[in-house]
Amino acid sequence: MKIFLCAISNISSGSCSEDCAFCTQSAHYKANIEIYKEKPVKKIVDEAKRARENRAVGFCLVTSGKELDESRLRFVCKSAEAVKKAVPDLHLIACNGIATKERLLVLKDSGIDSYNHNLESSRAYYEKICTTHDWDARYQTCLDVKEVGLELCSGGIWGMGESEEDRYALLNSIKELEPSSVAMNFYHPNPALPLEKNISPKEALFWISKMRESLPESMVMVAGGREVTFGENQADIFKAGANAIVIGDYLTTKGQEANKDILMLESLGFEVVQKCHEQ
Repeated sequence: MKIFLCAISNISSGSCSEDCAFCTQSAHYKANIEIYKEKPVKKIVDEAKRARENRAVGFCLVTSGKELDESRLRFVCKSAEAVKKAVPDLHLIACNGIATKERLLVLKDSGIDSYNHNLESSRAYYEKICTTHDWDARYQTCLDVKEVGLELCSGGIWGMGESEEDRYALLNSIKELEPSSVAMNFYHPNPALPLEKNISPKEALFWISKMRESLPESMVMVAGGREVTFGENQADIFKAGANAIVIGDYLTTKGQEANKDILMLESLGFEVVQKCHEQ
């Protein structure tokens, strides 16, 4: 079995005006996180180099905030161009919120290969966890990503208090989009946030298997919440159908050390791929 590794760089952190109840970067909840407007480009490049050394084939540039405005667009493009120059064989992903087709095209021209925009939850449940923008805008961005010729990574967060019906609705919406990769996150509770986790490891594995069944050709990537959800049984996600993971740290939470993940994969007899589209 071949496994894809992806790493994340939180290139601007916190101070987001949106009230997403699952997100520590929202200014509404005053979570104890590091806040900065723009990470130095040199540091971003250093993180990209380290990710490649840790055998990641994907590298995601993430910004906080509702949308890809002009200021964020310039900063992401500057960062993308620097990373591509330093580490040309990385598959570069941008995750910058709701975006217009025009700005997505600018990202593409700067070297971005994929755009990550998660639906987060079902359409019906979204209004219970966010009131400052709607789910339809998220879905439209995903459609626009595909229209401009970028690869789409889209998924959500399981375990935020949603019902089983909501989970099936989310799965079906992701299936409709037919993304190249699916980001499956499992809610990581924080004392500053109003939500409580309502998913067990067994349930989480069930939904990974359902996603694999629904999108047999897509990359199914387990991302945030992997360590806190599965603990010592993280290898079970691959039996369920995952074929990609995020290594290193997440946006505002620490991840497992990359070398531990690689040792785990090697002990299971898996092959870590060298290129993003390697079969």
